[in-house]
Amino acid sequence: MLGRLLPARPPSLVAGIVTAAALLLAETLLLYPLGDVADPVSLGVIYLLGVLLVSIVWGALLGIATSVASALAFNYFHIPPTGRFTIADGENFVALVVFLLAAGVASSLAEAARRRAAQAVRASREAGLAAELARVLLGAPDLSAALGPAAQRIARAYELPSCRLVLDAVGADERSAAIPLERDGERLGTLLVPHAAAEEVDAVRPALEALLAAGLARDTLTREVVETRALRRSDEIKTAVLRAVSHDLRSPLTAMVTSAEALASPGLDEQERRELAAGVTAEGARLGRLIDKLLELSRLQSGAAAPRRDWVSVDELLHDAIASVGLPPERVKLAVDRDLPMILADAAQLERAFANLLENAARHSGDEPVSVRARASGGRLLVRVVDHGPGIPRAEQERIFEPFVRGGDAASGSGLGLAIVRGFVEANGGNVHVESLPGQGASFVVALPLPEAVPA
Repeated sequence: MLGRLLPARPPSLVAGIVTAAALLLAETLLLYPLGDVADPVSLGVIYLLGVLLVSIVWGALLGIATSVASALAFNYFHIPPTGRFTIADGENFVALVVFLLAAGVASSLAEAARRRAAQAVRASREAGLAAELARVLLGAPDLSAALGPAAQRIARAYELPSCRLVLDAVGADERSAAIPLERDGERLGTLLVPHAAAEEVDAVRPALEALLAAGLARDTLTREVVETRALRRSDEIKTAVLRAVSHDLRSPLTAMVTSAEALASPGLDEQERRELAAGVTAEGARLGRLIDKLLELSRLQSGAAAPRRDWVSVDELLHDAIASVGLPPERVKLAVDRDLPMILADAAQLERAFANLLENAARHSGDEPVSVRARASGGRLLVRVVDHGPGIPRAEQERIFEPFVRGGDAASGSGLGLAIVRGFVEANGGNVHVESLPGQGASFVVALPLPEAVPA
């Protein structure tokens, strides 16, 4: 309770003297009406109230001075004979001495209580500051980014004009004192505060050292976790690449070698030779497409696939993509809005992206046609490619855009097409997502930004 009443810093001595004088005057005047109902000597305890108040707020020195002034005023105004400092009755003299001693003891006790209360207030403030620093330093994802806000909290708590917290060993200068922050003999950082406040702020040093040590340990652990995840992801990609090489590349190679060996047989007729030759050509084209996808994905991941932007027509891009995939007209239902504006993009990259989407949709649609719809809406150009396959579970709808992840039938596709789609679309400022329900097919939506000014 006393801690709540105490100010953060004691008021000035002048304010204490004025307050003591005002209390002394008020108590002296109060004793006059009370003298009619009680012995004036017994009412001297009233003066102790002012002595206690002054001692608690301004300390024992001013409290003792107030005690002496109260004794003199008590003697002069209320102990007979009044108007003089002489005492006619010995009992009154004893009462005055007892009052003076009681006032001195009360002043000393009040000073001790004040010191304890001030210590409690300081400890409470330091505990609150430590808790706030813990939230700031340990709550931020990066310790370095939290040093500035932590220094601001310290400056506000101690009313400092400036405060800096750094993770280096910095020396003092003419403006700031350097408080070293260490843990187990290891230098963690430095707290820079004004010289006048260094001793007071040093109280928060142990808590700050513990928090910095914990924050640095957490950052180290986080980096190790990130590196471990990156290594694990790298291992997964390497494993996937090896799997693709061992299966997707070996399959066409095996077919080509087998067909080539069969072509050397003298017992084949002309029709069988043409079929085997066509098989070699088809498998070679399949192998070439897979190598092209691996190269495209490598360029995307290395950041070497910067788009060469120019004004292009999405209608033409879609027709070129359909032709590159080799789908017959009856396998594609194409609907493009009239007067569809041109966009500023890399035509080759978007054609490759749409071709991969069409190839993926045709593979999962069976004999059903693939629907392609292009329109402008809300400042974007939307292209929707819809298949009639088994659909994609919600849990896999984001993973299918990762390299070497195959959705649905694991034996179909290389797991590269959709990763290349996302890479090329995002490189041109757009985004792609899938909408699907199990058993109801999948709809891939490509959204590309429309420029404000489009050439005629």
